[in-house]
Amino acid sequence: MNIDLKELTQLAPIFRELFKGYHVSRRDPELYAQLSNLQDQYRALFKALGYELTCDSRGFYYFVPEQMGAQVNKTAQRLALFTFILVEHLADQGRDPLAVLDGGSLGRDELPALLEKYRDLFLQAEVTSVEELEEKVMRRLSQLGFASEDNGIYRFLAPMHRFLDVCLSVQQDRDLAATLHSSLPLPTPVLLDDEQEDEIISLAEADMDESEEDALARAMAEERDAQETLA
Repeated sequence: MNIDLKELTQLAPIFRELFKGYHVSRRDPELYAQLSNLQDQYRALFKALGYELTCDSRGFYYFVPEQMGAQVNKTAQRLALFTFILVEHLADQGRDPLAVLDGGSLGRDELPALLEKYRDLFLQAEVTSVEELEEKVMRRLSQLGFASEDNGIYRFLAPMHRFLDVCLSVQQDRDLAATLHSSLPLPTPVLLDDEQEDEIISLAEADMDESEEDALARAMAEERDAQETLA
């Protein structure tokens, strides 16, 4: 298909955010609107660059990581583990986990009790203090577009559905409502050992040797060459 680069006025910020693992949602109105309006052109351009742009019907865009398969890096595992913990914690309190994780919020003042209650599980994720919980989990959720933070209140955004999907995938024989309100503990993902993690990170880093600026410039040049050839 012909791609008019002049129409892609948000190409640089969109690529920069997606490249670093960010999830573009309605929280980013300009980027989200352009991706929605020119989805086919962006998908074709990013495909030429070697990235797969995914549009989730629940309202967000992201790049599918390559070479990772079913295994994910430690940050993703840590965030998935936190989601499992939070689902169980909210259910124990009589709060609807889906309502909280789908546009709801969690106060910073709730983190100490959460950490104390699930300390053994958080230790698996190398989280030993409230400061580490904020740094390694809550801040990463915000940096990657899964949540936003304002005056000590963390509001969860549409991309959290990716982690909710993980929760549901390990509960294939249960109905969604029964799963979220069950008193049974949810199974937790098993974290990789250091050797496995290093192996995966090295694969990911090998795929990221090219800087985002170089990659973007290369993709645009290739697209121009292709259009000149067709002309």
